[in-house]
Amino acid sequence: MATAQLLSLSGVSKEFPGVKALNNVHFDLNKGEVHALVGENGAGKSTLMKILSGIYKKDSGEITYNGNHVNVNSPIEAHHLGISIIHQELNLMPHLTVAENIFIGREDRRKGRVFLNDGKQNRAAQKLLDELNLNLDPKTLVGNLTIAKQQMVEIAKAVSYRGDVIIMDEPTSSLTPAETESLFKIIRTLKAAGKGVVYISHRLEELEQISDRITVIRDGEYVKTLKTTETDIPEVISLMVGRTVDQDQRPAGSVQHNETILKVEGVSTRSLLKSVSFELKRGEILGFAGLMGSGRTELARAIIGADPKTQGTIFLNGKEVHIKSPSDAVNAGIGYLSEDRKRFGLLLIQNVTFNIILASIPIFSNKFGFLKTRPAAAMARESIAQLKIRTPSEKQYVKNLSGGNQQKVVIAKWLTRNCDILIFDEPTRGIDVGAKDEIYKLLAKLASEGKSIIMISSELPEVLRMSDRIAVMCEGRLTGIIDNKDASQQAIMQYATKYRD
Repeated sequence: MATAQLLSLSGVSKEFPGVKALNNVHFDLNKGEVHALVGENGAGKSTLMKILSGIYKKDSGEITYNGNHVNVNSPIEAHHLGISIIHQELNLMPHLTVAENIFIGREDRRKGRVFLNDGKQNRAAQKLLDELNLNLDPKTLVGNLTIAKQQMVEIAKAVSYRGDVIIMDEPTSSLTPAETESLFKIIRTLKAAGKGVVYISHRLEELEQISDRITVIRDGEYVKTLKTTETDIPEVISLMVGRTVDQDQRPAGSVQHNETILKVEGVSTRSLLKSVSFELKRGEILGFAGLMGSGRTELARAIIGADPKTQGTIFLNGKEVHIKSPSDAVNAGIGYLSEDRKRFGLLLIQNVTFNIILASIPIFSNKFGFLKTRPAAAMARESIAQLKIRTPSEKQYVKNLSGGNQQKVVIAKWLTRNCDILIFDEPTRGIDVGAKDEIYKLLAKLASEGKSIIMISSELPEVLRMSDRIAVMCEGRLTGIIDNKDASQQAIMQYATKYRD
């Protein structure tokens, strides 16, 4: 029996000033199907989906929905048609409750349509959350939730429109393996109900578990559509990047440098960390692994002075230092790339140049405090070339870049500052496999030049590939440090679940 087609995009093109974002791209979606859309950062995935969801208008091409030619001129029109999108970057209001975020713009009001019917709205939200098996309280403020739970609120909001098409753009980027499996159960429920799901993810191993077909686009152009059961990940990667990428590479050997550049002794915080101690060698990549909530990010924030520690000592090059703020850390030669680049790493309404020199403004300013624009622009162009940042120019606003290219701008900022110690918290989150490979090579090069790197990652293959040693945390404690030659995913997980009060 032929599968009923739900949606078709044919010959879609879109151009921005100086950039051909999409050129004659094709994509279709069947009822009861999960169709994955993959490609490198800047390939045009998000642009195509923003056209489908009414955020952008196409320059040419046709969209057919349920057999009818349509023009989706706004997100409201998309919702009326039955098309919902879950964006890679969360689009929630932190000062509102879970229920208020789910039904934003569709509030249930009492007679007279002045006051909200909070009770009825909370009950409707609770019913939806129960349907999706999400353990959330409708009355909780979204700002008090973890990133992972905020992601679940976004999913509930998209499903609440009861449409036929749900677009998920990097939905698991902030989820644990258990939370990811819960999401997959939701997707399978939607699929069984005849819904069509467009699934965008850089975690290619997920595609084998959840997708029926995979469409690859590269540099804004359609490449190929494959049945998931008839392909494998190496073929998909090859189509995405146009070259072979070795995902199983390991460091050549243990770090040869014996000099300790950073020593952390007995660091504790009021809320989580319990007497954490470790050493970082010059020229070493020290990976930090652990489950969500284990304390990896909290440790990094305590080291740079973003969170106060209740006890513990930090030594740099054998001398005790007192770091009470991130500016103290920068002045001491420690750079921190946050896992939340938009909140803590970038000024979105500034251009690429300003963001790249943001941590080095005194260096690029004259004696009167004015920015030396030519040297700053030259540094930005050098960083763009080195990290292969996809942008029309250094004058482009960062908010207009893809998520992966925004991440590269943050990395460029700390490379420009030339810190001796670099703490990278989820450095490749939201970055495609080709760009990951470039960043891996860059980190290895920095380590070979004598930089010392702490790399926090939720992806065990990434930790195993990059780290000379791997420190594992569980419930605020450091439970083990493993040399790479002795490490495996199983060994890491044993340490990651070792400690229980």
